[in-house]
Amino acid sequence: LFDRSQNYRNVINPATGWADGRNDDGSFLNSDPWSFQKFICEGQPCHYTWYVPHDINGLMELMGGEETFVAKLDSLFETGHYWHGNEPSHQICYLYDYTSQPEKTQKHVRETMKTQYAASHDGLAGNDDAGQMSAWYIFSALGFYPVCPGTPEYAIGSPVFNKAVIHLPSGRDFTIIADNASAENIYIKQVTLNGKPLDRMFISHDDIANGGTLHCVMGK
Repeated sequence: LFDRSQNYRNVINPATGWADGRNDDGSFLNSDPWSFQKFICEGQPCHYTWYVPHDINGLMELMGGEETFVAKLDSLFETGHYWHGNEPSHQICYLYDYTSQPEKTQKHVRETMKTQYAASHDGLAGNDDAGQMSAWYIFSALGFYPVCPGTPEYAIGSPVFNKAVIHLPSGRDFTIIADNASAENIYIKQVTLNGKPLDRMFISHDDIANGGTLHCVMGK
């Protein structure tokens, strides 16, 4: 299964860095990544290229490194091709956390929450398959997200509430504090976990399950 999990490498076109279809002889179709293609039933190559939640660093390396990885992510948002209404795209906003530019995760998470959700009968950007569309919002409002479910790691985003408390089955609490959080103050200027500076944009499942406090100071 671990070997098979690397099969995504077989569909990344080295000439473009985007997911692509292949002919019977193994050659790539060199298709347009920005339009719907017959080898993807729902979505475009520019969306499914990022659907490698189990090996983000491997995908980055395959693309040629962090600079190219970030440039491709930027292009997705700058051209308006990010599609939140399809769940396989849901980890994309958080992929900047794997680079030296996590502030872009904070920007795009808040932007998505603002533009893709509303308190109305049609307030979701797509079908709430198994509750995933709503789950993305709840996690993101709290300030973290499981990029790869099944692994004990959560990427930090941009917490919305000044204070949120998760009451755990063990009786412990995990508290998220976001000083100055507002519609304008979406960027994390400082973050500590249980009073100690956090030198990464991730927390573990144990960090939550053991109880404690994630403390962020937000700014413009």
